[in-house]
Amino acid sequence: MFPRPIEKATPVAQFAYKAALPVALFVWLLPLLAIFLTSIRPAIDINTGNMFGIPSEFVMFDNYGQVLAQPNALRYMLNTLIITIPTVILSVSLACLTGYALAVYRFRWALPLFFVFVAGNFVPFQILMLPVVDLSVRLEMMNTIPGLVIFHAAFQTGFCTLFMRNFIKALPFELIEAARIEGVDEFKIFWHLVLPLVKPAIAALSVLIFTFIWNDFFWATVMLQDDANLPITVGVRTLNGEFVQQWQLISAASLLAALPPVIMFFAMQKHFIAGLTLGATKG
Repeated sequence: MFPRPIEKATPVAQFAYKAALPVALFVWLLPLLAIFLTSIRPAIDINTGNMFGIPSEFVMFDNYGQVLAQPNALRYMLNTLIITIPTVILSVSLACLTGYALAVYRFRWALPLFFVFVAGNFVPFQILMLPVVDLSVRLEMMNTIPGLVIFHAAFQTGFCTLFMRNFIKALPFELIEAARIEGVDEFKIFWHLVLPLVKPAIAALSVLIFTFIWNDFFWATVMLQDDANLPITVGVRTLNGEFVQQWQLISAASLLAALPPVIMFFAMQKHFIAGLTLGATKG
């Protein structure tokens, strides 16, 4: 069941909705605003307790310039790209193949296998830390970027398969049957018929996985110890001095690190919304 559109609500409900919306938006953006104000204030404000008031001096360019001037900043960003992009490609590619098989083929273990993918999404990943570390040590993948990529892809493929299977399942099966009757090879059906129809779903899934992996902190902290391999989410902690907490630099670096997923979302916004609403008006 879907909620009733606000246009069909009573005038009082519409007024309350319009009044509450900007308040909710402000509360939601308040932490981001606090981080931004911290990133443009001088260190003396933080040291003297002026952490939430108006900055005594606006030093935005100085703080952001110091972050970009750090010798490791660009390397952390590059490491994050090296980790994120292959993970997205692996996860989405495997999900398309597996989702196609689970949605189209009729075999005995299709439904139990699908339930395995669904159940895997409900396992808290924190409880898998020790088995993952043990396995990565045995496979000599600990403290390596390829090892982190493989484990990220393994964890994300379950959700991606669930996502793609549902979209492919919604396609008219008659199209696939007609192609099979015409003698089209199964892989060509998948590549030339199914994939073009689910491109919006692939775009939406890619944006989601890109955001998940780019913002990952837990697994990067667990599996990477070498400073040369750290992504930006973990590398920002190196901006702290040995004796002084440089929160203004950490805030600036955090906002810079958040920019690529935001840029990607707005660049792919049209495809993202189309992917999420694909099939929504199907009768």
